[in-house]
Amino acid sequence: MGIKVDHWDISVLIVYLIALLSAGFYSLFTHRRGTITDYFLAGRFVTWLPIGASLFATNIGSEHFIGLAGSGAASGIAVGAFELNASVILQLLGWIFLPVYIASGVSTLPEYMKKRFGGDRIQMYLAVISLVLYIFTKISVNLYSGSLFLAEALEWNTWLSIIIILSITTLITVTGGLAAVLYTDTLQFFVMIFGATVLTILSFIKVGGFQGLLDAYGGAIAEVNISSREGGNLLNTMILTAKEKNITSLLQLSNEPTIDSRLRCSLPSRKAFRLLREINDPDMPWLGFLLGQTPSSIWYWCADQMMVQRTLAAKSLSHAQGATLMTGIIKQIPIFIMVIPGMISRVLYPNEIGCFPGSDCLKICGHRNGCSNMAYPKLVIDLMPSGLRGLMLTVMLAALISDLTSIFNSASTLFTVDIYQKWRRNAQNIELMIVGRVFIAVLVGLSVAWIPIMQQSQGSELYIYIQAIAAYFSPPIASVFLCAILWKRCSEKGAFFGLIYGLIIGFIRMILTFVYTDPICGEDDIRPWIIKNIHYMYFAMFSFGSTVILVVIVSFFSASPTLSQLHRLTYWTAWDSNKEDFDNQMHHSSLSINSQLHTDNNVITVQENESKSDYLSELGESK
Repeated sequence: MGIKVDHWDISVLIVYLIALLSAGFYSLFTHRRGTITDYFLAGRFVTWLPIGASLFATNIGSEHFIGLAGSGAASGIAVGAFELNASVILQLLGWIFLPVYIASGVSTLPEYMKKRFGGDRIQMYLAVISLVLYIFTKISVNLYSGSLFLAEALEWNTWLSIIIILSITTLITVTGGLAAVLYTDTLQFFVMIFGATVLTILSFIKVGGFQGLLDAYGGAIAEVNISSREGGNLLNTMILTAKEKNITSLLQLSNEPTIDSRLRCSLPSRKAFRLLREINDPDMPWLGFLLGQTPSSIWYWCADQMMVQRTLAAKSLSHAQGATLMTGIIKQIPIFIMVIPGMISRVLYPNEIGCFPGSDCLKICGHRNGCSNMAYPKLVIDLMPSGLRGLMLTVMLAALISDLTSIFNSASTLFTVDIYQKWRRNAQNIELMIVGRVFIAVLVGLSVAWIPIMQQSQGSELYIYIQAIAAYFSPPIASVFLCAILWKRCSEKGAFFGLIYGLIIGFIRMILTFVYTDPICGEDDIRPWIIKNIHYMYFAMFSFGSTVILVVIVSFFSASPTLSQLHRLTYWTAWDSNKEDFDNQMHHSSLSINSQLHTDNNVITVQENESKSDYLSELGESK
């Protein structure tokens, strides 16, 4: 049964929606949107607090509440390592990547690649692959996780939930551009932290504190349903093995090779409270995480338009760096308000969250591999009192909408600036605005069509699906960006062939993963060796390393970059302050020139130039 939503819950939800829309319309009437820079970069006058809040709110979507809690319930605290890793990579963004991006004067990362290497093919490739990844790992996942929560909590139809979510999100996004997104993200940041903290406190009270969790998690075992085929077979095997070997301990019985794999499916992980584990661990191999997940994190935080776009809207480099520091600190919070509550949920509801894979789980949540994705919604349904239930609905909507608005804004920026303008070089501002908004609808349609495929392929842990897909495609992008920024000799041919190589091997790995899906726990694993024994993190490590090697080799056998492709476009040249070169660079900045050529308001043009001059002035002072 869903929760009984009373008038207090509805009141809280309505107040939130009014505040959210008010924030969006505030930006609509108080911020200029007459140029591409105004619409997509909020005029570059934003301070550190809204940017830091937006970075966090954009990252923490509903898939984090569902996915992190679900992985915590399934395998323990190890998934929290992703959050710790992000804190470090954010500083790489602030002190290595951002000075280059800001000095280059670009509005999108594919545009940076065009300046760095020349030509259009890398710019076009990055724009297209980014949009594809948005469909695979962001929009479809957010819609699915959000609808999962609403369907569980309110007994709404999944597709009705998706339609309602899309309607609210699209309204916010198309009205105010990035300024609207930043203002609503700031509001939702505080709402998310407050609501999730309240639920965490109630969860700890229910389980008896952290010591209660430590004592109870290992015993959070689902009852064996002997009426099901899987449960009956397991019970018979356990009884026969115990009699034959005179075993009286469940722990000793679980170590017997004849039943280990099947019994393990219903037991919580023995390593639940270990963050990093052995190099062959199926959940969190420490070497794979260090060398394989880090490249994916570099792509996400330092080379993905959706995240970097927020920092490019900063009024100065110091404000952008302050935002990365702020976000790096608060990225520790999800371990305590998402991962650990997921573990508590398994303790409180072992039969549902820790159900025996197979027909038992299929009856409970409609998924044979497990029901750990229900961990967070289950806590909300059973623990939150009247009024606070509405608050948690607000929190989930806040996480979902903030993520989607950010994705939509960044996706429309990529399409408009890096793809559409290649075909329509003389397009007027109003045309570009309309095209960007129409493209959002197309992107949503493709993402909705992907949801059924994702449902079948994501197993029982949504968050791991996201990380795996990113690991297939993102390491080559991270390697090319690192080479472009840190190595002057990196050439266009080296970068391009490195990206194509990475795309090919990533696509092959993804197809094999979809064809040979994970077996239900306890069943024989008949997948090919490369899928069964090569963890996705180790694949990412190989993809990253081999791409770097290919980029270096091809670069040495191709022409060196010209001076114009290095000036203010690498970490070592970002501090160059030759005024004549700077004026020439500003003259050829494709985005700013397009916006200025098609704007009749001379005041706006002057202010845009002043904003960019402030950036470079600060860079010179920081030298």
